[in-house]
Amino acid sequence: MTLRNTLGAPVAVAALLFLAGCVVGPDFQSPPAPEVTGFTPEPLTKPTVASATQGGAAQYFNAGQDIPGQWWTMFHAPALDRLIVQALAANPDIKAAQAALRQAQEIALAAGGAYYPSLDASFSTSRQRVAGAEQGLSSVSSIYTVASSSLSVSYDLDVFGATQRSVESAEAAALFQRFQLEAATLTLSSNVVTAALQEASLRGQIEATREIIESQSRQLDVVRRQFTLGGVSQVDVLAQESALAQTGSTLPPLEKQLALQRNLLTALAGRFPSQEVAETFELSAVDLPQDLPVSLPSQLVRNRPDIQAAEASLHQANADVGVAIANQFPKFTLSAGWGSAASGVDSLFGGAATGLWSLSAGVTQPIFHGGTLEHQRRAAEAGLDRATAQYQSTVLSAFQNVADSLRALQADAETLKAQLAAERSAAASLDLSRSQFSAGAISYLTLLNAERTYQQTRIALVQAQAARYVDTAVLFQALGGGWWNRSDGLADNISRN
Repeated sequence: MTLRNTLGAPVAVAALLFLAGCVVGPDFQSPPAPEVTGFTPEPLTKPTVASATQGGAAQYFNAGQDIPGQWWTMFHAPALDRLIVQALAANPDIKAAQAALRQAQEIALAAGGAYYPSLDASFSTSRQRVAGAEQGLSSVSSIYTVASSSLSVSYDLDVFGATQRSVESAEAAALFQRFQLEAATLTLSSNVVTAALQEASLRGQIEATREIIESQSRQLDVVRRQFTLGGVSQVDVLAQESALAQTGSTLPPLEKQLALQRNLLTALAGRFPSQEVAETFELSAVDLPQDLPVSLPSQLVRNRPDIQAAEASLHQANADVGVAIANQFPKFTLSAGWGSAASGVDSLFGGAATGLWSLSAGVTQPIFHGGTLEHQRRAAEAGLDRATAQYQSTVLSAFQNVADSLRALQADAETLKAQLAAERSAAASLDLSRSQFSAGAISYLTLLNAERTYQQTRIALVQAQAARYVDTAVLFQALGGGWWNRSDGLADNISRN
């Protein structure tokens, strides 16, 4: 009887058992999108207010418009585009996320091997001496060689879906890492943009501070000449010197912040501080995007990589419940073996060899494991409840992020308009105060207060300008960053390997 004929009936029975089997545990379904129609209580139908200054353009909210994959190009800053390309290629956090994805995918593929029978081959040879006394002979001993080879095959029937749920869990874990990579990519690109905009803001503040210092230095020369002529007292000269020194003291902290910001950009690009990036940023070289795409609420849950990662974790927890339930059911195993044994390696595959074969089928039903299997099932169900709550929390946070960004865009546009008016008013007041002081119409204290007010409003104006750019970048990040339209293949190429 051949091995094929011997195995025919059991294999047929196994196939029937497999087809008749059921996958225990809950089948996963993606959570529905929240039943909301907007991110704010009122519809976003009006553009933001406009101001006649850098970064003061009105911005329009386009509901349902898709986000470009390389959203940062909407700032029309070539230096920013180059730096992001460098960062995506060299940042170690991205490389770590890519490696985690490859690892998870290989684990999922390894888990899928359980769908197939396992086939193993073995070979052994031994040299033995047997004493004659063991065979009732007093002085005769035997020395002989035994060689054997075998081929064995075994297959665990997935009658209750334990294997299928295990593979499903591993694939969900790989999907989680896929979206973790997308989240890392979005975080990195957003960090680069905001760091570059912060650098531009600091450069603007430094430039404004230096201009104020130069203006106060010229004013000090005027006060000193008037003191020589007897027009002012020495107290006025000392007050102007103090004001100049106070303004000068604000410059080193700004330069320190700029240096730290440069270090941050260099690190994000995957370089050491001594290898500083060549790109520099100023607000005048960056355009403020005016047409802002705003995803529909129903799309946000599909667009945000952190929500997709949370859903993958939910899927994995759901599959783990199925695994825990299936472990409480019987396990069916088929195995077969074929081999030969001979008195030497040279005759192992010849006619002198003895043929060996085996065929077995087994079933194992857990009866008592000290409550382990039951508690494992309960733990898996608790894990599913936890993953469900974490998913809901992630969705709520995502909607809050978008709402916060939209509010910030509206409020900071109004802040910029008010700050521009304050700066222009302070500048006009300072010019008038200088003229009146030169004519002796006001005291020096009045002039000094006008200088301080202008200094504060000038710096605040630069900060308000930068805030509008940062708000825009934060909105793109909150909406998911358009990774589904990206063509760099950071994750897609890995998934196909």
